[in-house]
Amino acid sequence: MKLNELSPSTGAHRSPRRVGRGTGCGSGKTCGRGHKGQKSRSGGNIRPGYEGGQMPLQRRLPKRGFKNLFRKAYAVVNIRDLKVFEKDSVVDKKALVDVGLVSGRWDGVKLLGQGSIDYPLVVRVDKCSETAKKGIEGAGGQVELI
Repeated sequence: MKLNELSPSTGAHRSPRRVGRGTGCGSGKTCGRGHKGQKSRSGGNIRPGYEGGQMPLQRRLPKRGFKNLFRKAYAVVNIRDLKVFEKDSVVDKKALVDVGLVSGRWDGVKLLGQGSIDYPLVVRVDKCSETAKKGIEGAGGQVELI
């Protein structure tokens, strides 16, 4: 199969409505736009949220809470996820990205303590919980905070 052989399944594609072809077709003269007004003009569209000069809903509603602009978002990795690494290997952000445990744009990596591991690893992360640290060091590994 080639790209030029592809076609939509039967009934999936409908041809667009032909407007402005006389009064007999049902969408002649004003072409379904009605009479006068901004929406009947060419190029006359209204931006989303505009209410004709009335105070828009998003400005009428009270604003609540606080959003910290300097908040740091951390990718979360549990001890049970580290079983994909071999014994005595170094686990850092690059290694986690290569394996697929961390993706996207994060400010750092935080290690949490769910699960267990039987062999030592050297883990270099930005943050680590106490249970995770005990779990890694209990298996003979070490946790380095960067």
